[in-house]
Amino acid sequence: MNAPTPPLPPENPSHPAPAALLQALSERFGLQYSAALVVREQHGRDESSFSVPPPAAVVFAESTQDVADAVKLAAQFKVPVIPFGVGSSLEGHLLAVQGGISIDVGRMNQVLAINAEDLTVTVQAGVTRKQLNEAVKSTGLFFPVDPGADATLGGMAATRASGTNAVRYGTMRENVLALEVVTAQGEVMRTGTRAKKSSAGYDLTRLMVGSEGTLGVITEVTVKLYPLPEAVMAATCSFNSLADAVNTTIQVIQMGVPIARCELIDANTIRMVNKHANLSLREGAMLLMEFHGSPASVQEQVATVQAIASDFGGQTFEWASTPEARTKLWTARHNAYYAGIQSRPGCRVITTDTCVPISRLADALLDSVTEVQASGLTYFLVGHVGDGNFHMGYLIDPDSATERATAEQLNSQLVQRALKLGGTCTGEHGVGLHKMDFLVQEAGAGAIAMMRAIKQALDPDMLMNPGKIFK
Repeated sequence: MNAPTPPLPPENPSHPAPAALLQALSERFGLQYSAALVVREQHGRDESSFSVPPPAAVVFAESTQDVADAVKLAAQFKVPVIPFGVGSSLEGHLLAVQGGISIDVGRMNQVLAINAEDLTVTVQAGVTRKQLNEAVKSTGLFFPVDPGADATLGGMAATRASGTNAVRYGTMRENVLALEVVTAQGEVMRTGTRAKKSSAGYDLTRLMVGSEGTLGVITEVTVKLYPLPEAVMAATCSFNSLADAVNTTIQVIQMGVPIARCELIDANTIRMVNKHANLSLREGAMLLMEFHGSPASVQEQVATVQAIASDFGGQTFEWASTPEARTKLWTARHNAYYAGIQSRPGCRVITTDTCVPISRLADALLDSVTEVQASGLTYFLVGHVGDGNFHMGYLIDPDSATERATAEQLNSQLVQRALKLGGTCTGEHGVGLHKMDFLVQEAGAGAIAMMRAIKQALDPDMLMNPGKIFK
């Protein structure tokens, strides 16, 4: 977890929680309520580098009714509400920038209905992705969205998460079928059904997916499941240059190879991962790939990718066919963030991500790497490059205003480049606090005005996770 860094400018109005509200919450929730500083601080930090005072209190919801009651009490006193899952967000989504009450849904962790025949499952918002896959594995099915962290399904829906499998299976946008949401008025609303498609009215499910808790608190999620592939093969392939690895990826996608995962790690990050995980991966640009399907189709995919990689100087294909070997490989990839932190003791991380059309990936990624290398900052780079998405982590001295300014300038240049190339300011982290200005550039004033109008209509008192997405 990042330690506190310089606070945000005081741009947001504060909504102190009156003693009467705290008393009412304590009476209603008993041991499910806490105003202890250590608990509040735990719920007032995420993996971002922002430092904000903690919420006034925390409610540990155990049911949808708990959430509704907490929201109604907060609304009565005009106090903000901030949903909390496991605290793994990277852009300040769960920070109480205007004060308020944190509603922790982690205890709402029941798998409610597994409909294996329809390839769907309904869970409470606090169920994590690993817990879900453990619950459904006996059915021969799995849930593929993997953002790296063992995030809750509610949080993943709220931030429109994706991850390593998105190139084949899509993001939360494609995989959420229905939601249960508590509105700003404390009413319980359901959106969508278990049917695969609908033409009935506004698509409120898609509206809530990616709303980052600003329109309501998600309490139940219905998602798609997929058959476990008959055969799975993972591989690493090293390259002499980052450009060769990126161009291999572009060619694989443009050839229509149905690759399940295609992850990029540069040589700098490989060194960090090797040290952190006690591995001996070749220190060069590397693609980590995974292939799903029948044995024959997997072999066909592998042969095609090997041929493409060889055209770009790909070397030393190493295979991981057992579950244990694949788990070790992907665990090392997911721990790149922590490997980066370990590489510079006492550092803080400013993370960013962007996504561009696959044909412009080389233009966006290679120029961004050249810039950070010229800056002298320590960094790590990982990318879900199969769908044009990559992440940069700038490791800074928290006491150095110069390093912080340099990192933010690099972030700005990276995002501006992506927008010029037809991409987005965030591929999967979300807007939160860090990308608000870039969202205006990407979407335009008219779109932002429409978003504000939706927010005003659904949350007229601006109490649902205020100060996020737009100022």
